[in-house]
Amino acid sequence: MVLFLLLILVALVLGIVGFAVHGLLFLLIIGAVVLVLDLVYAATRFRRGGRKHRIVR
Repeated sequence: MVLFLLLILVALVLGIVGFAVHGLLFLLIIGAVVLVLDLVYAATRFRRGGRKHRIVR
């Protein structure tokens, strides 16, 4: 969950900087790609999370 939130924050910052600074449009594109990859990662992780994990004692 921490990784998911950290990647969302990174994508947000890259998007804002890429939008605000003239000539750094590639940062906006990188931020969008990071956001999409993070959402795909979260979807696969939450989909698999329904299984019960066995605790070995």
